[in-house]
Amino acid sequence: MKSKRTRKPKVHKDLEGFNITVNKSGEIESTFSIDELNKFLNKTVDDKKLRDRDDILK
Repeated sequence: MKSKRTRKPKVHKDLEGFNITVNKSGEIESTFSIDELNKFLNKTVDDKKLRDRDDILK
């Protein structure tokens, strides 16, 4: 049997309240929408594949 964590991990302030689980059917359930997660990632993560592209708005 797996042990459960009793404390919550430290997270970025914009992701406060974010939770993600996999249900019995194997479906991913999240408290944030995919669009919200993508917006956060686009804002905070540098994608080295896209750095030198001129056609992408930053």
